[in-house]
Amino acid sequence: MKKLIRHLMLLTVLTIFIANTADAQVVYITKTGSKYHEETCRYLSHSKYPIALIDAKERGYEPCKVCKPTTTITQKEVEIDNSKIVDPPRPEKNAVSSQCSAIAKTTGNRCRRMTKNVSGKCWQHE
Repeated sequence: MKKLIRHLMLLTVLTIFIANTADAQVVYITKTGSKYHEETCRYLSHSKYPIALIDAKERGYEPCKVCKPTTTITQKEVEIDNSKIVDPPRPEKNAVSSQCSAIAKTTGNRCRRMTKNVSGKCWQHE
């Protein structure tokens, strides 16, 4: 009877460990950042995109120093739901800044902000 209880406890611990390992393999990145984060990180308040830890490391993302996400890949065979993982829109590294083409409502003058957006308008006038 004691062996059965030990085996059940061991099985429970292993199940919890595997579940935590699977959760730890998904990290989050922002639209323009170069670091990966845990889901609860404060830097993910505006945008977050789930990505596999393996992919994040391959793409050159570094771990966040605030939330300190997992950095070790414990199981490469962990099944991750690929439907949740999307490629975030990445700005071009060689994109040229230009002045926003919008007209300010208050002054009637052209906006002074610079933008790399394809539409030619800054974040406030989109």
